[in-house]
Amino acid sequence: MPEITPVPLADLTTLRVGGTPQRMIEATSRDELVAALREVWADDEPWLVVGGGSNLLVADEQFEGAVVVVRTRGIERMPSPAGTVRLRIEAGHDWDDVVAHAVARGWAGIEAMAGIPGTAGAAPIQNVGAYGQEIVQTLVEVDLLDHATGEVTRVPAADLGLGLRTSVLKNHYGSEAERHAVVLSVTLELADVGTGEVPVRGAQLRQALGLPDDAHASLAGIRDTVLRTRAGKGMVLDPDDADTRSAGSFFQNPVVSAAFARTLPEGCPRWPMAAAGRPDTVIALHEWDGQVPAPSAVEPDVKVSAAWLIERSGLRRGFSLPRSRAGLSTKHALALTNRGQASAGEIAELARFVRRRVESEFGLVLQPEPVLVGIDL
Repeated sequence: MPEITPVPLADLTTLRVGGTPQRMIEATSRDELVAALREVWADDEPWLVVGGGSNLLVADEQFEGAVVVVRTRGIERMPSPAGTVRLRIEAGHDWDDVVAHAVARGWAGIEAMAGIPGTAGAAPIQNVGAYGQEIVQTLVEVDLLDHATGEVTRVPAADLGLGLRTSVLKNHYGSEAERHAVVLSVTLELADVGTGEVPVRGAQLRQALGLPDDAHASLAGIRDTVLRTRAGKGMVLDPDDADTRSAGSFFQNPVVSAAFARTLPEGCPRWPMAAAGRPDTVIALHEWDGQVPAPSAVEPDVKVSAAWLIERSGLRRGFSLPRSRAGLSTKHALALTNRGQASAGEIAELARFVRRRVESEFGLVLQPEPVLVGIDL
């Protein structure tokens, strides 16, 4: 059993907060990871899996259980259809390293997700995405270790319930995951487009990069531009920049009904979740009078900008509570940051304050995106 001397979780999370657990196990291979989890589960002790630590807010108190640190690495090319490349990636592999690996070889589909901190195994848990690309677009399957049975199973992406920053594997604030399992590896299918310039697909990506509709660029060029854009928002880890000591976007962009969206100020950015459509009309045969009623259009739900709501509630970038070492990023109001030796309690206090202000101003309760361990908002 690869058990190591426990270190504070503040050393393993990008928010730089978290107490020291009772036990800590470091797994550097799939076999070690499976054995460690089976042993912990057999003992029926509290447990926490940590990869890159980029989506965790952990309490300052000691974690009364075992922390399993995933350090597995490896990218294996698998058989795939013509024109595509399939990669099986171990869960502990650094995500941006995966993107760089694919881009250098001309394999497209994840280049816009450059610079996202964390590991490959975390990517499907919340269906990570950026600038119009999401894991759901390239994910083929995952290997899972099932908590209930202790067995390894290969699960197709279609069975993971992948949606807007969610899946059946994610513990949302206030609820538990629908499926209790740990990701061992992910398999992606990418397009083999080469290293030259190709059409830049996706209006959201072109808009973010300031490119025209007919723009062409290399995958490396797209990745470099995305990295610069993210760095300008404090969303690329930098030990010398306090704005990057965060969990990225702390709150989810709310998805609301079209009717509710109309109650928000006109300037609030909003994006329809799907094209407006017409529902199927089902009429029982014995009730049909030969006439089909005119269909009514269905308005799609709307995603609205949490960052805009935060700033328009009066909380500007860089805001912090009196005597607190936690604050909003000076570059992006959606990131809660550790300005220097902040406690988890201070981060949580700021999160509560932001939620109350937005709810008071707009009637919306923002939902946290990170997994909260020992913390309640």
